[in-house]
Amino acid sequence: MTTPSSNPAPAVERGADGHLARSLGHGQMAMIAMGSALGTGLFLGSGEAIGIAGPAVIISFALGSLIAASVALAMGEMASRHPVRGGFGTLAARYLSPFWGYLTRWLYWIVTVCVTGAELVACAAYLAYWVPAIPIWAGILLFAAVIIAINMTSVGSFGVVEFFLSSIKVIAVVVFILIGAILVLFGMPGQPAAGFVELTAEGGFVPMGWSSVWVALSVVMFSFGGIELLSITAAEAKDPARSIRTAARTTVVRLAFFYVLCIGIVVCLVPWQQAAGTGEDVATSPFVMVFDRIGIPGAAHVTNLLVLIAALSAANANLYAGSRMLHSLASDGLAPRIAAITTRRKVPIVGIACSSLGILGAGVLAFSEVGGVFGYMMSLVVFAVILVWALILVTYLRFRSLKVEGANFRMPGGMVSAVLGLIGLAAVLATVAVRPSMQIAAMVGVPAVLVAIILYVAVARRRIDPADIEEAFEEAESMR
Repeated sequence: MTTPSSNPAPAVERGADGHLARSLGHGQMAMIAMGSALGTGLFLGSGEAIGIAGPAVIISFALGSLIAASVALAMGEMASRHPVRGGFGTLAARYLSPFWGYLTRWLYWIVTVCVTGAELVACAAYLAYWVPAIPIWAGILLFAAVIIAINMTSVGSFGVVEFFLSSIKVIAVVVFILIGAILVLFGMPGQPAAGFVELTAEGGFVPMGWSSVWVALSVVMFSFGGIELLSITAAEAKDPARSIRTAARTTVVRLAFFYVLCIGIVVCLVPWQQAAGTGEDVATSPFVMVFDRIGIPGAAHVTNLLVLIAALSAANANLYAGSRMLHSLASDGLAPRIAAITTRRKVPIVGIACSSLGILGAGVLAFSEVGGVFGYMMSLVVFAVILVWALILVTYLRFRSLKVEGANFRMPGGMVSAVLGLIGLAAVLATVAVRPSMQIAAMVGVPAVLVAIILYVAVARRRIDPADIEEAFEEAESMR
């Protein structure tokens, strides 16, 4: 057998050493969730939502933040009691049934794989904005090497890097809000205050009718995807109870504050028809338009740097989430056991490799020059995330009905908030009736769910060992 001293490469081990390390602080946990949720959905994708609802998109983002809050706080309450590997998926396995735990985790793994690939496509496009000679597929491979290297370090090092990347985004958003608020309320030398005139110009506050507020939710909810990481990171938290309580509250407040205020400032400063766009071109980003109005030289270059960091951070966080979810599935016998292997640094190396499939797929699509892929992938992610969030809230209802004690905090409103959250998710899912991109997502998502069900009945059901699930809960209990 090769000894550590004779082989400098990180060794991989099975069994008890396949457990994850608890190295994340509550600040890092909150920033990892922010890193996934605060991405291109705000900096670029907001243009599409504005195009659907006009200034009333502010209401869409406010409603979206309330739905996301119900999910995040429900997860926080459950995870503070059970900081288990696999997060909400393992909780669903215990409180609903092994099948729902299986389906939730596989659905979310697919989400992370798609998001990782899509965000790297965005990174490569932003790089090409500066260096057009670099093919998109080459940019994807370049940034893939960066995030894989980050994820292969210890989880503590990963947390430090993600904290740094997310902090840059948070600072940029805060600066944008402060400068934007000054422009709206007070103006600048030689430039009068913009006020709120644009909110009612060009057709009024709701130019497309109140139904557009509902339809815009199908785009808005992509922006909030990523809060699920609060539950997944619980298995690697230094102090799970305190960290989850703090991270859940701060993440929800920050996201709601950032999104609603940022979008409000954009539609106050830029005519909504001008701000509307596909959201895939840096030059048409609503943020570039605002920076141009401020008079910042090279506004597009400043925004390009920010959206590049945002997309890289989101890809990094989603690769982390996918590898941990696959590690959880393998540990419970619902994926090949080889995926439970970790390095001596407690990093799930096989999970990282398998969760990089989205990167490979994105590279192949980019090389073949298939167009419009990012938009359809976004819709597929929204479709799958809605299903995952709904299962999280259903799990929470079961959790509360059993009157489980020991949670360090409670979601305000409890079961009532969870039911309202489910109603909101059903409303978002109903946009499949009017949004072509959501219809395509359903055409892909529904068969994927059916395939997962068939595989469960044919293969996975016989592999489930209730002792594996209970082991995860016992391990979490010992760390509380």
